[in-house]
Amino acid sequence: MLGMGIMGRQMAARIARAGFPTRVWNRTARDCEPAISAGVHASATIAEAIAGATIVVIMVSTGEAVDEVLFAPDGVAAAAKPACRVIVMSSIPPATARDQATRLAKTGLVYLDAPVSGGEVGARNGSLSILVGGPEEDFDLIRPLLQTMGRPSHIGPVGSGQVAKLVNQTIVGITIAAVAEAALLAKAAGADPGRVFAALAGGFADSAVLRIHGPRMVAADFTPGARASTQLKDLRTAQSLAIHAGLNLPTLHTVETLYAAMCANGLADLDHSGLYAWLERQVF
Repeated sequence: MLGMGIMGRQMAARIARAGFPTRVWNRTARDCEPAISAGVHASATIAEAIAGATIVVIMVSTGEAVDEVLFAPDGVAAAAKPACRVIVMSSIPPATARDQATRLAKTGLVYLDAPVSGGEVGARNGSLSILVGGPEEDFDLIRPLLQTMGRPSHIGPVGSGQVAKLVNQTIVGITIAAVAEAALLAKAAGADPGRVFAALAGGFADSAVLRIHGPRMVAADFTPGARASTQLKDLRTAQSLAIHAGLNLPTLHTVETLYAAMCANGLADLDHSGLYAWLERQVF
């Protein structure tokens, strides 16, 4: 597994604890340390990490970072054994995933895109939603590995997983904004937002965002499980996809603008639920 960020280290630990011999690599070696206690072996180079591997999982931040891991002179394309399955679990543009798959196929490697939803909590608990694009027969082969991390679903051909992830991020970003504004409304009108959110459980307003991020907003706890900068990246990709498809999605555009302002004003490293903190600055 290549990439030991907030999500990757937890995912690698889940894989190792399930009994899969696991080697990891990260550009900053110290970030591998949290996963080592779960039984993974930290490697000094990508080539060392993937030597003889039948599956390579990549969890880095951007499409450009995936390109570097795949196609650098000492990267996956140069070092992986033939017919190795390469699973890109990063959130990247669908067109980037398709291009990477085409380039890897020329080296005899199989590419699947498998971005995830669920944040650090889902990665730690093995409850991620895993959205997979690629050949169905290869999905069936890697399913046991993916199931150590959560619930995998085959969406369609390469790039489909990334489309599903953008749909997910559109819903998540818009819902976080809705919950943040609802909390501010309750507070301004003299009601306890925490009690209001608890009372909404089970109703039409209930959601995972309300249950998980509502209390974080009330407590002003924005320790990152998924950074606002990452949410903004995905919303921008979703907006670009919508424009390419000839769609005008006004709510997506508005929420993208809110996250852009949040990140431009020093809050990019907060959890994406920290949009509440940015909106609070505007109204109080």
